[in-house]
Amino acid sequence: MTVDGDGAAPVAARYVPGSGEPRRHVLVAIVNNRTGVLNRVTSLMRARNFNVESLAVGHTEDPAVSRMTITLRGDDHGVEQLSKQLYRLVDVLKVQDVTAERRIEHELALIKVRASNANRAEILKVVELYKGRVVDIAADSIIVEATGPEDEIDALVALVGNFGIKEMVRTGSIAMQRGAATVEYEGANG
Repeated sequence: MTVDGDGAAPVAARYVPGSGEPRRHVLVAIVNNRTGVLNRVTSLMRARNFNVESLAVGHTEDPAVSRMTITLRGDDHGVEQLSKQLYRLVDVLKVQDVTAERRIEHELALIKVRASNANRAEILKVVELYKGRVVDIAADSIIVEATGPEDEIDALVALVGNFGIKEMVRTGSIAMQRGAATVEYEGANG
């Protein structure tokens, strides 16, 4: 609390957006599967100065509805305001911050690793240790598919990076709440 200029009653300090401690948030947005929805969602995040770490979109059990998993950094108040603004967009059916929820959060990575006859067996051992899967073998490379939490993918990338990564692509996180909890929206089946 502060005191205003004339020494009168104390005035509560005003919150300034973005002044809280930024942390990683995982938002799930349920949207109508229509042209332009992704553009409106990402434009709002850009306008609010949020840097999206990952964005994964796919249709749900209902082909008319898509599910977005958005990973970003921001303070709690700013992300709460963003969630409310996203919900007001046309074709957005539900937005929920699942950061504090018990959840499964995975991503998929395809990694093309430099390989030779001399190191191929060692690469395969590392991939097996991280429960990865070899999806292609060529004379000078191996393509590895890995799924799991972000930190496990990061650890695998660091280890195979010692052999040389020729190319890599990652999907970004997808998340689903554990147990009976769901991200429900009006009009959902069930």
